[in-house]
Amino acid sequence: MLLRLVGRRNSCGGFHFAVGKKAMSSTSELNDWDLQKLALAKEKMLKLHLRGRDITDGHVLAAMKEVPREEFVPKALVHNSYGDHPLPLDSQATISQPYIVALMTQLAKPRDYHRALDIGTGSGYQAAILAELVNEVYSVEISPDLVSSAEERLSRLGYNNVRVKQGNGYQGWEEHAPYNIIIVAASPPKIPNALVEQLAVGGRLIIPVGTSVQLLDVITKVSDTQITREPYCNVSFVRMINDQ
Repeated sequence: MLLRLVGRRNSCGGFHFAVGKKAMSSTSELNDWDLQKLALAKEKMLKLHLRGRDITDGHVLAAMKEVPREEFVPKALVHNSYGDHPLPLDSQATISQPYIVALMTQLAKPRDYHRALDIGTGSGYQAAILAELVNEVYSVEISPDLVSSAEERLSRLGYNNVRVKQGNGYQGWEEHAPYNIIIVAASPPKIPNALVEQLAVGGRLIIPVGTSVQLLDVITKVSDTQITREPYCNVSFVRMINDQ
């Protein structure tokens, strides 16, 4: 397949993303004052950390406002749900800051008729954001425990257009291809061929690539035989596991 490179930017700002194994909880025990503080924190996130940077897509901003991020973080950290920083899920994993989720979603250019593939389900937050914006979301997670908890959470929150399965993200989910959007939440050393093959013509693959130095790449499938690759900014993600 022919590859054409286009320009690049320098940095998206510091962040770290990983998928974790710690189960999430709902916010059913929060009182009215706690809920009010969360609402104010969400408005601050939207105004300063998203609109105040380069998140300009109105549909993406609406999705970031609609999805209750507090449902996707550990109970003890609910009050920090909308901070401009990652949050730990356990001793080895974090959930990325809201800005990076919004940025990757915006770069994918979602439309309401699109079919999306989400690699690295984690707590299900990225899948939920996509579910607000596209017709169908298919999400692949390597951890069986995370698959179970994400399915329960997404179902409870009413995201009935999301399907989750346990599997190797390198292989994608061929059964439901092609995808207009593929978003990957871990960094392989090179772009997996299967993901490019499962991308629809005109579709976009948003993926961090590299080992010690990583770039957030925007891959556009121009035709069945040609892609363009735009390195957008420097990032730091966990290594993508190839468990064959």
